[in-house]
Amino acid sequence: MQCCPLCGEIKVSLYHQNHRREYYQCATCWLVFVPSEQHLSVADEKAEYDQHQNSPQDMGYRRFLGRLFTPLLAKLPKGAKGLDFGSGPGPTLSVMFEEGGHPMAIYDIFYASDMSVLQKTYDFITATEVVEHLAMPGKVLAQLVDQLLPGGYLGIMTKRVTTHAAFANWHYINDPTHICFFSEATFEWWAAQHQLTVEFPEKDTVILRKH
Repeated sequence: MQCCPLCGEIKVSLYHQNHRREYYQCATCWLVFVPSEQHLSVADEKAEYDQHQNSPQDMGYRRFLGRLFTPLLAKLPKGAKGLDFGSGPGPTLSVMFEEGGHPMAIYDIFYASDMSVLQKTYDFITATEVVEHLAMPGKVLAQLVDQLLPGGYLGIMTKRVTTHAAFANWHYINDPTHICFFSEATFEWWAAQHQLTVEFPEKDTVILRKH
């Protein structure tokens, strides 16, 4: 029996199927997800990430991250401390915030696995191109909210589900490491469950604020 990895709901239905995988949708939070038995092994997942060539010297990558960096930076008080969760093999967003005067910690399960940073609290946390890779997004996102100080921000970048027709032809679902797909409705539902305010600065970014 399938179970939603975001909210735990057991009422899910097949949303889409292709020659690669199946995709289910939750009836409660509307998350679309790949069942766990169709996930990559940890070794195969890391092999995919090892191919990424992102770095702070790549101005195109900086522009890409700017879709979250710019609106979030504008909200932060001077010297606010942050955590870049899922920083990847070439941490860049953390460098951008440090250049803006914000001390940063980084965490990545494969490339920067210092668990001590997950025991601390922060004024803001970022997760760019991360949530679509999470096998247990409900658990991870709740943990990140717990690490936010009151008034803190959680900034997320991930491409969003729009329509069923668009999903069927969406390149984003073909990446074998992408296993969870959020819509605006999913983020709004999740924000309400955790008493967060939510806004969508861009079509692939969301900023949540803890009260």
